[in-house]
Amino acid sequence: MTIGGDGVRHQGRVSGEIRAATKESDTRGECGECDAFMDTGRRPLWQEEPAARPRMADPVRTAAVRAVIIVAITLIQAMVAFLSTLAGSWLAFPAVLSTVASTVVATWAVLDVWVTRQVWVQRNGVQSQPSSTARELRRERRRARRQGRRESRDGRSRVDRAAA
Repeated sequence: MTIGGDGVRHQGRVSGEIRAATKESDTRGECGECDAFMDTGRRPLWQEEPAARPRMADPVRTAAVRAVIIVAITLIQAMVAFLSTLAGSWLAFPAVLSTVASTVVATWAVLDVWVTRQVWVQRNGVQSQPSSTARELRRERRRARRQGRRESRDGRSRVDRAAA
């Protein structure tokens, strides 16, 4: 916020006389906007945050886009069929037939998204990272059991050898 020559506060804009008389002319643009990288004590307008969910795989995203387009066209056809039926137009019968066919294709497209996703997950797997301490505890218990089995096996085999 700056104060103009008339004593009125101006939000974000600096008049030409004040800009020339101050050092702000070097650090501010034509309209007096603040550079986000300068150390002015101001926060940037937004901050990048990591995505909540990872991106869909390319084949899955392609199938999803295709399905959305087909479903949108099907809904438009259904609306045309409905309105032309209300109007008593000759276009009503062909529009209803094409809407029925398009509904079958749209159902197939939505199923294609699901199948493509399942196939992609099966081929490429899901990269999971342990999110709870329960998994780590189970791992430790498994290690302890394995270690116990090894020790009991090693101890038994020494006893058997000594007895023989």
